[in-house]
Amino acid sequence: NVTDSSTLLDPNSIHQRFKMSGFNPNAASWTPNATAASWTPSVPAPVPAPAPVVEAAPMETDMDENDPLWKAVLKIANNDTDKAQRLIANPDALLQYPEIAALMAGDDVVMEGESGEADWEKVDAVEAVIEKTEQMNIEEETTPPKPAPVPAPVPAPVPAPEPAKEEVVEEAEDDGDDDDCDPREHVNLVFIGHVDAGKSTLSGNILYLTDNVDKRTIEKYEREAKELNRESWFLAFIMDTNDEERAKGKTVEVGRATFNTEVKRYTILDAPGHKNYVPNMIMGASQADVGVLVISARKGEFETGFDRGGQTREHAMLAKTLGVTHLVVVINKMDDPTVQWKKERYDECIGKLKPFLKSCGYKIKKEVKFIPISGLTGANVLDEVSPSECKWWKPAYTKAENNTSSNTFIGLLDSFQFPDRDASASVRLPVLDRYSDRGTIAMGKVESGTIREGMKVMVMPTRNEYKITGLWAGEEPVKKAKPGENVLVKVHGAGTEDVQKGFVICSPPYCRAVTKLICELAILDMPDNQPILTAGFNAIFHCHCAEEECEIVKIFETTDRKGKTNKNAAFASIGMRTVCMVETTRSVPVDTFSHQPMMGRFTLRTEGKTIGIGKIVKLPPKKD
Repeated sequence: NVTDSSTLLDPNSIHQRFKMSGFNPNAASWTPNATAASWTPSVPAPVPAPAPVVEAAPMETDMDENDPLWKAVLKIANNDTDKAQRLIANPDALLQYPEIAALMAGDDVVMEGESGEADWEKVDAVEAVIEKTEQMNIEEETTPPKPAPVPAPVPAPVPAPEPAKEEVVEEAEDDGDDDDCDPREHVNLVFIGHVDAGKSTLSGNILYLTDNVDKRTIEKYEREAKELNRESWFLAFIMDTNDEERAKGKTVEVGRATFNTEVKRYTILDAPGHKNYVPNMIMGASQADVGVLVISARKGEFETGFDRGGQTREHAMLAKTLGVTHLVVVINKMDDPTVQWKKERYDECIGKLKPFLKSCGYKIKKEVKFIPISGLTGANVLDEVSPSECKWWKPAYTKAENNTSSNTFIGLLDSFQFPDRDASASVRLPVLDRYSDRGTIAMGKVESGTIREGMKVMVMPTRNEYKITGLWAGEEPVKKAKPGENVLVKVHGAGTEDVQKGFVICSPPYCRAVTKLICELAILDMPDNQPILTAGFNAIFHCHCAEEECEIVKIFETTDRKGKTNKNAAFASIGMRTVCMVETTRSVPVDTFSHQPMMGRFTLRTEGKTIGIGKIVKLPPKKD
C-alpha cells in the first residue's frame, strides 16, 4: 500500500495503488486478425484445436480493506466492489468527490470522543457551565464546522451518486403510511418496590382481570402454588415463569406482558425487588414511561422496605433518574388483617413517602398519584372497592385527595398524558438486546423520532450504516413505529457483534459517542471502605441501556447541603452535589440532558450500591 503523503497528492498514484493487484484498467482485450493466413508446416502435423475464447474475468484486487482511499471509494460506490474499481480507474472523475479530494490532500479525520487535553476540559472553560447547572438547563455548545475543501475543477460534471436519491424515495413512500398504526397510545409500566410488596401478584391479576389469562390456566397455577404451600402466589406465577422464581417467590428477571384498554396499550415490566438484582431493575426502568411503586401496607413490611437498606428508596430514586415521568404509588395489601382498609394506615404510609419522593426530584402535585388497592382480590384495580369494605375511598377520590380523582388503578393509568413525544425528531433507539433469526434482530424502545422499514440508520458508537428491513411492534409486523413503542428491528447486513446492548440506532443528526463527559452528580451513598469521592474513583456507569466501567477524572466544584460552594474541592462526600468529569473505558453513545433527557441521565453504582445520580451537562466539542 502507498502511504507516503507526497505520493497521495498525485492523482496518478491511484493507479499505483492498484498495480500490485496485477490489474491494468487501461488494457484492451486481444482480438486476432481475421485476414491473417494460417501457418502450414512443411511436414504433416496434427492441427491443434482452436484456443477457447477466454471470457473476461471479474476484476479482483488485493487492496487492503483498511486503506482510507479504498474505504472512501467503496462508500461512494454503495459497497459495490466492481463499481468502486471502475471509479478508481478514472482518477480525474474521482477527484470531483469532496471526500476524495480531502483525503488526497492529506486531511486528518478525527473520530468523536478522541479528545485529549482540549479547552473544554480546563477549569476556565468549565466555569461558564457551572453557573448554570442548578436548573440543569445547560445547552450543548457546538463548534462551527470548517468549510469543506474546494474540489479541483474537472472537464465535465459527474452526476451525484445514486444512493441518496433512493433514500429520498424511500422516505417519501413511507411518510403517508399510517394504515398499520394502532391509534391508541402505547405506555410502558414498570412495577418497582421492595421484595414481597406484591408486584408480581398485582401484575398477574391485571392480566387476569383484563382477560389476557384464561380461567383454566389460573386453576393450574392455583394447584401448583398449593403444592408449594404458597396458596397466595398463584397470580404471581403468571409473571414469574421459571422454576427458580416460583420456588423462592422472588422475581429475578424483568417479566414482560401486555394488555389493552379502550384508551391505551400497555406493556408491563415486572422488575425484581431484591437488592441483588438491581441491575435487572435498571434495565426495566430505563424503558418505562410510568413507574408503579408498590408499597405493602402490612404492619412491619412497609417499615422494612422504607427504612435505610430497603429497596423502596433505591427503586424510587432510580426510576426518577432513568426518566420515569409519572409515578403511581400503590398502597397494596389493604385487605390484610393488620390493616383492614383503615384510612389511618393509608395516611401514615403516604405521610412518610411524600417528603422522600420530593427529595428524589418528583413534583408531588404534578407527577405523583396515590391509590389504595388489594392486588390479590383485585379491589380498586379494575373495579372500585365495595363501600362496605372501605367507606372513606369514594369521598377521598371525589375530593381529589392526594392528587387522585380516579376511582381505580386502571382508570388512573388511562388519565395520563404524554405531550413530550416528538415523532418528527431524529430517531433514537437504545438497544436493549439482540439475537440472530435469519439476520440480526435488535430490540428496544423508540425514545424519539419515527423509525420506518426501509430507512437507513447508523449504529453508534461503531458508526456503521445499515438498512432496516423488518420492523415489529410486539409480535405484529408494522411499517413504522413512533416514540414509546417497544419494537424489534431487523438490521440488514449486521452481525450480532455489530449491534450490542447499549448501542444506539439513530438517524441524522446522529448522537455522540464519547469517552469523556462533564456532569453534575448527586452523591447518595458510598462504599464502606471509601467514604469520600475523589479523582480516581471507579464505578459502573449506567445510561439508558448502556453499562460501562468509568472513573472520576477531575472534580471541578462541590456544593454541600447548606448550599455552600467550593470551587477548589478535592473530594465530595454523601449529600453533596459535584460538577466533575467522568471517563469511560469505551465510547458510550450519549447526549446532553438539555438536548435529549433520556440520553443525558445516568447512574453510578459500585459494590451493590447506587452511589450517585447525574445529568450530563457538556460533551467534548466535535472535531471536523
